[in-house]
Amino acid sequence: MRVDVSATGHGIPSEVLPRIFDPFFTTKPAGSGTGLGLSISHSLVQKRGGEMRVSSEPGSGTTFTLLLPLGERLPESRTVLAS
Repeated sequence: MRVDVSATGHGIPSEVLPRIFDPFFTTKPAGSGTGLGLSISHSLVQKRGGEMRVSSEPGSGTTFTLLLPLGERLPESRTVLAS
């Protein structure tokens, strides 16, 4: 399965692009984020056997592509309440 998510913002500068999936990497000012969002997302997609790709042009926007394998469904989650 393929999912594309696009935004028409500023785009990601080419010198930053190679690091965006690195844990704790951020271009935001201190206190405005942990730099973990893309790293965690990338890791989760890889653990399911998929890929997360990015394409960006400064001034034009960014597209993230998720490629996920189709296959066995995960078991339904069950909520257990402690008493």
